[in-house]
Amino acid sequence: MDAQPVVIAVRDAAHADDAWRLEGCETLLAEPSGPGFLAYSSGLSDLLANARLDLLHLHGIWQYPSHAAARWARATGRPLVISPHGMLAPWITQHNAWKKHLGRLLWERRAWRRSAALHALTQAEAQDIAHETGGARIAIIPNVAPAPSSPPTGPRPPVALYLGRIHEKKNIAALIAGWLAAQPDLPEGAMLTIAGWGDDEGIAMLEQAMAGDHTSIEFVGAAFGSQKAALFDIARFCVLPSLSEGLPMVVLEAWAAGVPTIMSEHCHLPEGFAAGAALRCGTESDDIRAALVAGFAHDDGEWQAMSDAAQSVAQGSFGAPQVQSHWEALYAQLIGPQR
Repeated sequence: MDAQPVVIAVRDAAHADDAWRLEGCETLLAEPSGPGFLAYSSGLSDLLANARLDLLHLHGIWQYPSHAAARWARATGRPLVISPHGMLAPWITQHNAWKKHLGRLLWERRAWRRSAALHALTQAEAQDIAHETGGARIAIIPNVAPAPSSPPTGPRPPVALYLGRIHEKKNIAALIAGWLAAQPDLPEGAMLTIAGWGDDEGIAMLEQAMAGDHTSIEFVGAAFGSQKAALFDIARFCVLPSLSEGLPMVVLEAWAAGVPTIMSEHCHLPEGFAAGAALRCGTESDDIRAALVAGFAHDDGEWQAMSDAAQSVAQGSFGAPQVQSHWEALYAQLIGPQR
C-alpha cells in the first residue's frame, strides 16, 4: 500500500524526547492551551483540515483530540479509525468515573458514532469496546513485537524483572508481598529487579511496599534502550501481575528477547499460556507467590523450552509482516479506490 503517514498531535513536554521516533515522517504540532490533561488546542482542527488526509487514525481517547477527530470526520466524510489502547477496560472507566462520564457526554460518544472502525488490540478489548459503544465496527489487530534478539545461551541467574510504569494498576505492591512470601522456596540469591517510572503517588506506593530491609529487591529506576536490553539479558522471568492492560508491550519485548513471563490473565495474551511461553499468576499476593515458586522450580532445560516458545510467539502473530498486512487491508478497505 503506497501511503504517506502524517503525525498530527498537540505538543507536550515529552515531544523533544520522542522526536527521534518520527524522523522521516511529516509531523504537525498544535500548541496546547488550558489544562494539560485535556490536550486542548484551538489550532488542532485547522491542522487536521489542512492536512488533506484520506483517513484519520486517532490514538487514545478521553481527551480533546477525540472531539477534533469527530468534527473532521463529519466535515470531510472520510474514515476515522479510533484506537482506545485499553482505555475502555472496566478498571480504567471506573477510575475517576465522573470524568469518563463527562467525556462520553461531551465528545466520546459522538466520535465513536462517526468512526468507520474502532481498533482493539485483543479479543478481550474488543468485548470492552462493544460494551461501551454498542454497534461500532471493531477490528482486532495486535501490537507488533520487536525483532527477536539472539536466542539466550547458557543458564540464567534467578532474577525476576518487573519493567514498566510504577502505578497501582500494575499491582506492584502485591508482587512485592508475594516475592517476600516466596523467599524460603526460591533459589539462593534470587532477586526481584523493579525498573520503571511513575508519578509521585506511584513512587510513594512503591517505597511503602519496599519498606524494610529487603536485600532481595532492588529498584533501578527507569530503563530504556541498551539499559532495558541489559535487564532482559539477565532476567529469568519478566513478571506482570497487572490488574488491567490493553496489550502490554513489555511482554512482547520480553518474549522477543527470549524471556518467559509470569503474568495475570488481565494481560490478555492467552497465546503465551497456550504456547508455553508464560506462566499464569493471579493478582493476589498468595497466587503470585505460588507462580514465582513454580517458575523458579523449572530446571534449565525446561526454562530453555519456555524461552524458545517465547521467541516463536513473538515472531508469529505478533511479527511485523503479519501485523502490517492486517493494517494495510483495513486501511485499503476503508479508503476504497484512490482519490
